[in-house]
This record gives sequence, C-alpha cells and structure tokens, in this order.
Amino acid sequence: MARKKRSGGGGPSGQEWLTTYSDMVTLMLCFFVIFFNPDDASTAQMSQLAASVNTMGLGALAGGNTVSIGKQADLGNNIDALPSMEKGKMLGTALKKAVSLFTPDIRSNKVRVTHDERGLVITLAADAFFRPASARINIDETRDILLRLGNLLASPELLDSRGQPRKIRLEGHTDNEQVDANGPWEDNWDLSTARSRAILHYLTGIGVDEKRFQVAGFADTMPVAKSETREAQAYNRRVDVIILDEGHL
Repeated sequence: MARKKRSGGGGPSGQEWLTTYSDMVTLMLCFFVIFFNPDDASTAQMSQLAASVNTMGLGALAGGNTVSIGKQADLGNNIDALPSMEKGKMLGTALKKAVSLFTPDIRSNKVRVTHDERGLVITLAADAFFRPASARINIDETRDILLRLGNLLASPELLDSRGQPRKIRLEGHTDNEQVDANGPWEDNWDLSTARSRAILHYLTGIGVDEKRFQVAGFADTMPVAKSETREAQAYNRRVDVIILDEGHL
C-alpha cells in the first residue's frame, strides 16, 4: 500500500533565523549610529552610507553596500539627496572653528557662540563692546575680538554649497530700560540699529565685503532672558552676528 503524502502543516520553514538576524542587524545599526559624527565623514562615505541604509530598508537579503571606496554607479543615492546633512556638516565645521577662536572671550562672557535654524550665531555682549547708551565701540578693549571675527568671516569654512561667501546679518538688541529723553537716541530701536551699524562699519573697514551684510535693530523685542535681574538684562544687551544658512538669505 502506497503511503499518503501529508498535507501541508505548520512545521518550520527553515527561514525563522532571518527574523532574529534582521533584529540583530537593526540593533547593531542603531548602536553605531549613536557614535556616528557626520562632521568626520567624507562626502563619498556619506553617499555610500545612505545607499546602504536604503538597500537595507528594501529588505534585500544580500545586504547593502559597504562604506568603502567604490564607483559612483554603485553608490545609489548621492549627497544631493542629503542637503540638510551636508549643510549641517559645513556649518558644524565653522561652529567648531568659532568656538576655538573665541574660547577666551566665551570664558569671560564677552562672546557667545551658538547655532540655530538661522545659522551660526556669534553674540557680542553690548556691555563689553559699548558704553551705556552709546553706539561707539570700545575699540581698545575689543579690537582683538573684532579682528578675529573678521578673519572668521573671511575663512573658507564659511563658503556655501556653491563656493560663495555666506550672507551675514547683524542684529542689535537692548534691554527694556527706556533711553534718556535728553540723550542722542530717540528710542531703543534707534540705539540697537546704531550698534549694529557700528559693528558693520568696523568689519567692512577691515576688509569684509559690505554686500554680504544685512543690518537690523530689534530694541527689546527679542530678549534671551525674561528675568528682570541685572544679570539677565545684561544678556539681552547684545549684537548678534549671524552667518546665515542658505535657507535664510
């Protein structure tokens, strides 16, 4: 008597190991992403990494490309598909240079270096650069800082993706104390704009192209500290030198 074939059952298919393997690969990817710094990667490596991750996302069993040097045709996505990452890398390099350049002034609270959606922000403390209710720069005390700022603005780290110098916005800010009615300023708008213009004139005087600048005064409308203490108000008196990202021209 011939044996009857068993109908299809729920036995193992031999592919269950793929689930565990894929989980392990995902966990390893997350582990290395934590330690990955895009500032240290070359454009080619970033392109290859993007292509590798894209291939893994499609579920190809063969895996993605490695982060090794290869032909352009093997890269899949190129760096043009990652514009924000490349821009972040470029401004990240400028941020590191600015922090290194102004380290003594950051420690003495004369300068702050930050980064936001507008770009790289170098804040000049008004109390260090100007006398109260004045737009005349304390040049003897701040000449060295302004010269270093001029060198930074002319450095190749501040070129945009087209190789052109980035635009620069000078924003003056005051505290919420009203100006002296008998003084030279009509109001805080007038004073904040005059301080921006004073920084503009000094930087253009040492060779920074005037066409790169935008100038604005915001009076006390954009405080960085809400408290009414003297220390907080001192933070609000400032001129922000903003090296603009390409999306904020």
